[in-house]
Amino acid sequence: MRDAFGQPQTAILFGGTSEIGLAIVDRLAAARLRHVVLVGRNPSALEDAASALRARSVTATVVLADAADAASATDAVDQAFGALGAPCDLVIMAVGLLGDQAADDDSPERTATMFVVNTAWPAAVLAGCRAALVAQGTGQILVLSSVAALRTRRANYTYGAGKQGLDGFTLGLAESVRGTGVTVHLIRPGFVTTKMTGHLSPAPFSTTAPAVAEVAVTAVMKGTPVAYAPGILRYVFLGLRHLPSALWRKLPG
Repeated sequence: MRDAFGQPQTAILFGGTSEIGLAIVDRLAAARLRHVVLVGRNPSALEDAASALRARSVTATVVLADAADAASATDAVDQAFGALGAPCDLVIMAVGLLGDQAADDDSPERTATMFVVNTAWPAAVLAGCRAALVAQGTGQILVLSSVAALRTRRANYTYGAGKQGLDGFTLGLAESVRGTGVTVHLIRPGFVTTKMTGHLSPAPFSTTAPAVAEVAVTAVMKGTPVAYAPGILRYVFLGLRHLPSALWRKLPG
C-alpha cells in the first residue's frame, strides 16, 4: 500500500524493458517503491533490469508475456498480480511498437501486429487490471500514449492510429472508474530519444526517457489526468490538430 506521503510502494510495469517505463520505475525507486513486477518477452533483458533494481533494495519479479499475442493478455495480468502478492499501487502500461511505415504499408501481417501491440494487447491488459484494482478499491493506472495519437502523419500513420486506439480507450477507462478509488493518468510524449528511435532524426521539442518519467511521476502524484512531455506540446498540438490538411501535409516528416 502507499506510504504516508502517498508514494507507490508496489507497481507492475507492462513493457518491462521499455526505457521510459524503467525510467519511471527508477524515479519511483528513488522514493518509496519496494516491489515491482516487470512484464515482457525478453528474459535476459528483463533479468538485467530486475537485477539493477534489486541492487537498489527493490524486490523485482519477472513475468514473461508477448504483447504480439492478444490471447496472452489475461494470463499476463493474472501472473503479474499473482507475482506481486500484495495490493498493487500503480500499473504502468509502457508497451509499444514503432514499426517501419514503408514496410508496414503493404503488409497485412505487419499492420495487424502493430495494432495488436499498440492497441489490442494493452487495452485487454488494462481491462484485466481495471477489474483487479476496482476489486481492491484503490490504485492508479499510468498509460504511455504519444502525441502521434492526436493526428496521424504519412510518415507513421500505422503507429499513430494504433496509439489513437489506446489513447481513446484510456480516456474512456478513466471515466469508467470514477468513484471506485482507482484513477487513470495518460501521458502523451513527443519524440523521445531512446534505442527504439536511435535511427531517426530527432523531431522538434524532442525529450528523453528520464524527462518523460519526471512528467509521468508528477502526474501520478498530483492526480493529473492527461500530461504532455514536454509540456509545451499541449499548446503546439492544440494548433496542429486544427491545421488545414493542405498545410498539415507540408510539415516535415
